[in-house]
Amino acid sequence: MAAQKTLTHLDRDGAPRMVEVAAKEITLRRATARARVRLSAVADRALREGTLPKGGARDVVRLAAIQAAKQTASLIPLCHPLRLTKIGAELKREGAGCWAIESEVVALDRTGVEMEALTAASVGALALYDMVKAVDRSAVIEQVVLLSKSGGKSGDYVRAAAKRG
Repeated sequence: MAAQKTLTHLDRDGAPRMVEVAAKEITLRRATARARVRLSAVADRALREGTLPKGGARDVVRLAAIQAAKQTASLIPLCHPLRLTKIGAELKREGAGCWAIESEVVALDRTGVEMEALTAASVGALALYDMVKAVDRSAVIEQVVLLSKSGGKSGDYVRAAAKRG
């Protein structure tokens, strides 16, 4: 992307401000994100077998991610509250000790949903950590990334396949 001449989120005095979006066209916006969590073999097995002390993690992770996406404007100071039309989140095993929380957020609005998707994946990862900490305090949350976004003036973005892994 080309460098912008002015910083959009700063006023003339250099103070942070929320960007005016009223004149922007309402379009379908979609974004997906992923956070990875690395677990010990003991936690990995307990998660797979559904024997974590706090119970089943899948639904807790999904609900935490959904709630987080809905709260993004309250958590990130310069984010606009959006009319979200879909929030999805899934916990997926990617290999021994590696789990991913993938989120998808959709809205009909004037600004994108990248932050909502990233927030959902991040909080889903935190919820997973909370679910496994009784058996694995060394779990590591890592690599929170935007996988894709579509809609809006800036166009579509898809993370390169080489960078997704």
